Amino acid sequence: MSKDYVEQRDDGYWIAGKRISLASVVYEFQHGAAPESILRSFPLLTLEEVYGAITFYLSNREEIDAYLRKREAEFDEQRRHERETDPDFYKKFDEAKALS
Repeated sequence: MSKDYVEQRDDGYWIAGKRISLASVVYEFQHGAAPESILRSFPLLTLEEVYGAITFYLSNREEIDAYLRKREAEFDEQRRHERETDPDFYKKFDEAKALS
């Protein structure tokens, strides 16, 4: 008997039946978080779903790592574009960030 813990929808990977991305779980796992710690970060998940998501990631590591790299590159490009579109805002933002 097989159970699906991850599904593809909206051009991404998601915990099946949830609005929590696989990326969210994978990033915590990659940073050394134990499944029980990940569960505390995402209380809508069950421990079984966390382990299922990690197992899915480990079974499809090359594909998921490539997907994550692509998403990170898209995010970086979007951030670069936004900085170019409104440089005055980001100058003020960076100055305020430096003061804190």
